[in-house]
Amino acid sequence: MAVSWVSAAPAIMVFLLFLSTILSTGSCGDQVPLVLWSSEGYPLPRQSPPPAGSVVSAAQLDSYLSSALSAAPQNTLLFLQDELSVDDFTVFGGVFGNKQDSAFPHLESALQASSSPLVLPALSWGGSSAILPLLQQHLGTPPLYLDPTSLAQLRLNASVPTLLVIHLPYKAGSGLMSPRDALSGNDVVIGQVLDIMKAQDVLYTAIYTALKPSRVVQDLSEGVQSIGRTLLQAPVPVDPYPPLQFPKNATPCILLWAESLLVSVQRDNKWETVDLGPLTFGTSPNVTLTNTMCNTTKTRLVLNYQDILQFKAFSLTFSMSQGFYPVSARNWSTLDFVEVEYDGLSVVFNGSRNIYAPVEYSYHCQSVTNIRDALLVPFNPKDIAASQWMLSFSDFQIQGFNVTKLAFSYANDCAGFFTPGIWMGLLTSLLMLLILTYGLHMITQLRTMDRFDDPKGPAISVPQNE
Repeated sequence: MAVSWVSAAPAIMVFLLFLSTILSTGSCGDQVPLVLWSSEGYPLPRQSPPPAGSVVSAAQLDSYLSSALSAAPQNTLLFLQDELSVDDFTVFGGVFGNKQDSAFPHLESALQASSSPLVLPALSWGGSSAILPLLQQHLGTPPLYLDPTSLAQLRLNASVPTLLVIHLPYKAGSGLMSPRDALSGNDVVIGQVLDIMKAQDVLYTAIYTALKPSRVVQDLSEGVQSIGRTLLQAPVPVDPYPPLQFPKNATPCILLWAESLLVSVQRDNKWETVDLGPLTFGTSPNVTLTNTMCNTTKTRLVLNYQDILQFKAFSLTFSMSQGFYPVSARNWSTLDFVEVEYDGLSVVFNGSRNIYAPVEYSYHCQSVTNIRDALLVPFNPKDIAASQWMLSFSDFQIQGFNVTKLAFSYANDCAGFFTPGIWMGLLTSLLMLLILTYGLHMITQLRTMDRFDDPKGPAISVPQNE
């Protein structure tokens, strides 16, 4: 049936392929989609899409970007949305190319005009946080954050690589507008940017993705066959490898786990990136823990590597401390700093202001980075060396105190419970409650008249002067 649609309507062939690829993934899970296309008339190298249902990791994304950007225009547009899931395309996309019923008319038009777009329906959450360092590595240029107004005043040179990041302003499901209106507003921004590029006659490569999914659905394992009360039990996620522990052959005092540990360095105006996750975790890690120590007040986890990013000696140090805070009347642990040491030099990033947890808990955050929405900031803002390094840890979890078993304690997550939408709802509800209370108070103060005029009495006469 799909073949007959393509032959009957070649103009929407690409979009139907886009929808069919998305529909084959089944569930959104903890992944975000990624769409890559080029300007009209500029072909991209054809690449085999991932198998249906598979999740694209950061390493696989690097391979896809390497093939696509090798022959693509060097002016790259990265449309970065806060939240996006595959279901947003299937629910709010046009049916059979009907753009009047779609929240993505400009995106669909761009995909139809492109000769060979790349669609990755399920990109791992860690991979989405790594896309910016990977693009900087392939293009060899830092990102430039723009909006359509600023882009219209910029004159691009087709011979010079540029990485333009357009942060889409609207957030689906924020409560201020419906998800459809939010996605439609972002699509309008995409259309404005593409029109500007077309008006300047500049070839480009465009990427549309998000930082995290808008709909997180945990899939039940196919092996789960239990019934009864266990149907109400949430599935336990299975980590691909156990956490790193110190010491290894005794009761640990430090635990560390991350999906990826991306480290990038700028050398000769080009970014070089390495993922230290496979070298740190798993059954055969290639890391040593020399100089690691822990006691009741301070812990220091030192990850030592060899021949990383062309450095003979390379290490990552996570230094934590714990103390009593009178305001909260309890002990808290903080990640004081993350230090990168390379061939005798070092650069230090402070994390104590943003990375903390009760001493009985572990700390968890989906993204710990020193770039956008940074949790790690340079100790010395004027340090030029700090600006040449980028750290991006995805699904990061660490515990340096009160480790009782070979597993993390309850996690204190960096994602706050009271989001701006929740605060606005609470304040609006409080305002309505005050208005209702004032109205009830006014009603209770009403009094009926205790004297009335006698209709049978003499009428009141008012003399008139002639």
